Amino acid sequence: MTSPERRTLNWMDLLWLAFLAGLAVLPPWDEVHKQFILLAIGVLQLVEGRIVAWRPGRGRSYVVLLKIYLATLLLSHTGELGINSSYYPILFLPVVTAAAYFGPAGTLLWTALVSAAYCSYLYPVLQEYVLTPSGLAELVIRNLFFFLAAIIVNRFAVENRRQTLRYQRLSEQLADTNRLLERAQAEARRSERLAALGQLSAGLAHEIRNPLGIIKGSAEILNQRLSASEPLASELAGYISSEVNRLSALVARFLDFARPLRLELQPASLAAIADRALHSVAANWNGPPVRVVRRYQENLPDLPVDEKFCEQVFVNLAQNAYEAMGEKGGDLQISLALAGRNGRQGIEATVSDTGPGISAELREQIFNPFVTTKKTGVGLGLSIVSKIVDEHQGAIELAAGAPGARFVLFFPFSEKGAAPVAHAAAVR
Repeated sequence: MTSPERRTLNWMDLLWLAFLAGLAVLPPWDEVHKQFILLAIGVLQLVEGRIVAWRPGRGRSYVVLLKIYLATLLLSHTGELGINSSYYPILFLPVVTAAAYFGPAGTLLWTALVSAAYCSYLYPVLQEYVLTPSGLAELVIRNLFFFLAAIIVNRFAVENRRQTLRYQRLSEQLADTNRLLERAQAEARRSERLAALGQLSAGLAHEIRNPLGIIKGSAEILNQRLSASEPLASELAGYISSEVNRLSALVARFLDFARPLRLELQPASLAAIADRALHSVAANWNGPPVRVVRRYQENLPDLPVDEKFCEQVFVNLAQNAYEAMGEKGGDLQISLALAGRNGRQGIEATVSDTGPGISAELREQIFNPFVTTKKTGVGLGLSIVSKIVDEHQGAIELAAGAPGARFVLFFPFSEKGAAPVAHAAAVR
């Protein structure tokens, strides 16, 4: 908890103290109690903000009560009869304070209390004097002015609070819009980089594939001819052939990344696609056991997606999660639920694991090609995932603050809304 800043006197405080000093030198100037009361009012005015901050709920009430007490006390020491004191306008101080802090109803209640405190001086007066009609009229006028001042000040205070709240909401909306704009600009820059890298990858892949084909064919011919006479040479030729196959697979991934996607959108169940991907990854996993937790909202509508590419998205994410949890194993959780983003409705998918997560240095670059956290990886898996999601007019992001890696994907419905067919997929 940080300590509050030291409050310094501003020109309004100095002006306020100057007015109180002016009252102090006016008759009865030799009344000691009057001077101490004015000093107490000045101190209260200076520390008022601290009291309100100290007790946000009741601090405002404490301040108004103290001002009522000090104001009535001042009337007692500035006139033979308190109700006839020339200092009665000091009661406008708690009235205005209440009007600034509270709503209309609260302002009227506090003003009624001020009026009652002022009229309380009438009781001892009536023990010795008679209240004349002109005196009664003067008393009513003074009390009505209390309420009039309270209503006027409260009207401006309420309107000021309303405008402040309006500007605050506009500021928050502007901040949200700026964040969305920055995110859109970042995605646009990333798309430009991906397009440039895709063209470069496609050119290199085509140039590399032809020599690889020649090397592989030559290695296979050598392997066949030397298998009997030169077993060592034949074995080396086999190594060449297997490594060429590995390079060919890598070139194929480059081409997959660079090649424009041709989506065949058909209504499909995202839950069924995710289940197929999870089954495929689990069937090929030879490491420690991984517990898969599915949390699917019931009756999710179909989505217009390309099933093959969408399945590849979940396969890549699940495979990354399995490999990230490594030798210890862990939990892989996939959630599907209806959601809305930027005025569009769709399905939000969350894929999270209990692995080590992704370092802060790589979070902003994790969807860029050739960025990977694996010791043996090319860094195209998440780039391909991002590309597929983008082609579906969706969004993908790496959630912050998660203990492991947590990817959030959004697949929108078609412009006409969700497909009429829904599949019951309970939380499992």
